Order: sequence, then structure tokens, then C-alpha cells
Amino acid sequence: MKNWQANFYESILDTKLQKYIADFSKLIEQFETNTHSKETTKWQKQLAKLPKVEEIELTINEIVSLQPKHSIEHLDENEHRKTKAVLKNFMPWRKGPYNFFSVEIDTEWRSNIKWERVLPHLPSLKNKRVLDVGCGSGYHLFRMHQSGAKQVIGIDPTTLFFYQFMCFKQYLSKHNLHFLPIGIEHMPETHCFDCVFSMGVLYHRPDPIKFLKELKAQLVPNGHLILETLVVDGDSTTVLVPTDRYAKMRNVWFIPSVDALTLWLQRVGFKSIECVDIDVTDINEQRATEWMQTQSLIDFLDPNDSSKTIEGYPAPKRAIFIANI
Repeated sequence: MKNWQANFYESILDTKLQKYIADFSKLIEQFETNTHSKETTKWQKQLAKLPKVEEIELTINEIVSLQPKHSIEHLDENEHRKTKAVLKNFMPWRKGPYNFFSVEIDTEWRSNIKWERVLPHLPSLKNKRVLDVGCGSGYHLFRMHQSGAKQVIGIDPTTLFFYQFMCFKQYLSKHNLHFLPIGIEHMPETHCFDCVFSMGVLYHRPDPIKFLKELKAQLVPNGHLILETLVVDGDSTTVLVPTDRYAKMRNVWFIPSVDALTLWLQRVGFKSIECVDIDVTDINEQRATEWMQTQSLIDFLDPNDSSKTIEGYPAPKRAIFIANI
């Protein structure tokens, strides 16, 4: 488990991020100190049970696929069954899909659909340093890597997501892909990233303006923000504040209109702000599966009117914004 840290520190030597090694080391140490539990012990043991494969092939398309490079190392039926059982210990798998040594992980979200909406509007990621804030299990980190980024770093404080990513990372030491188990509020203000992504996070933040400032503090001059979030219809004064839950989620604080969020971004100091896509989430993109067996989108909507949530609010509609500083 320690190898991922050495791999990350080595990747930022002789870069502008090098001067923050002490900050990152302290944050990672705090994570390890604060996450000792039966669950983390179980996940660490399960990681060790995954197949021992010397050389792998990483294929990134709609499905992120990890396979043995040599046919002699392909899993037999018994090894396949054992591997699937190990991976089930990391449920629920929310963002994907993945293929792990021929075990198909059909995640709750078909995150490839979101990426296909984002991709046509992206600035070139070739040879860029990229940060994904709230990266989940890391599916989009792989897609950013596929797009030519020279370094991709995801941050997310959720312990389960960290261990899901580690299922893959332990085979990928030569790939400049990294997951730091920390929140954006604890990140040093690096001003080191050419592109900062934040997808599906803003509405979970009790102080969205502070959050936008935190994203801005990671960007180089002229760097790009790619922001994907829930929106509602309305003008620049329209912001939905749920009284309790939104689509059965407790941690939804503010859902602005496109015009309101544009104004927020302007006030924070972003320029060239453009809303490039608006899409209503449907049950083809988010649904319960074998790998996420609890309630999903269909359970969050009014059974008699799918244009509303179960609480009577407008159903989830997501917008993508591109801006720079």
C-alpha cells in the first residue's frame, strides 16, 4: 500500500508541485491516522488477494479495462470467480464501467455517457497537468489520461473510493495517474494545474462560492475549469435550496440556474464562461446494478411524474461549464 505514495512523490519531483511534498505528506498521514477501522483493514486484506500479474495491458475506451499482457497469465474459471468475490467487497461501485481481468464491473453510473458529453468541449489535454476534484473511484482519471494528459491527479476524501482506485493502481505504477485521499478544502493553493475538473460536486458543498475559489486556486494563469453540476431553470436570481432532501440526498445545499452559476463564476474571477451542455439525467445513465444494489435514480423520482423528484422538486438536470482565469 505504501508504493502508491512513493509513486506519487516521484511523479512530482522537478515540477512546480514538488514544493508541496511536505503538505501532501502531512495530509496523507492524517488520512491514514483517521481511517483505521474494520472496513479499511478488510479492504487492505482484499487488495492483497487480487491476482498477481507481472505485466498488464490497460485499455481505455467506454470501459476501462485491465488485462494480463500474456495469455499464460489469464485467469482460469476458479481464479475469475475468486477475483469477482474480492471485488464485491468494495461495493457499492458507483462510477465506471470497468473490466478487471475479465470481471465486468457494471457500475451504478455509466460515467462514459457523461464523458461523451464533456469531451467535445474540452481544451486539449495533451501534455497538460490535470486535477479532478471529487474523482470518485477514478473512472474519469483514466479518460483524462487517454486524452493525453501528462499527469492526472484525483482527489476525494471518501475512503471506499480510494480503495476502489487502488484495485487498479497497484498494477499501474508506470502510469502517471494518482489518487490523493483528501478534500479540496485541505489542498494547498498550488496554482499548478492546466485543467481542473469538478463533476457532480458543487451541489454537495454548503459554501459554493468558497468551493469555486478553491478550484480557482489550483489553476495556472489561463488555466481551464471544467465544471459539471446540477442546475434548475430560472434567471440569475434563481437558486433551489431544498428544505431537507433532494432526490433522497441529504447533502444537497444549493442548485443554481445556469445564469446564477455564471454570475457566481464571474464574481469569483473566472472569464470566458460558457455553458456548453445541458442534459436531463435518465435511468439509462444511472441505475441499480449487480455492483450497486441499493436505490438509484428510478427510486428518487416521482413515480407518477418523472419530471419531478420524489420530494416534488425538478428532476435532476446537469450542465457543463467551461471557464478560465
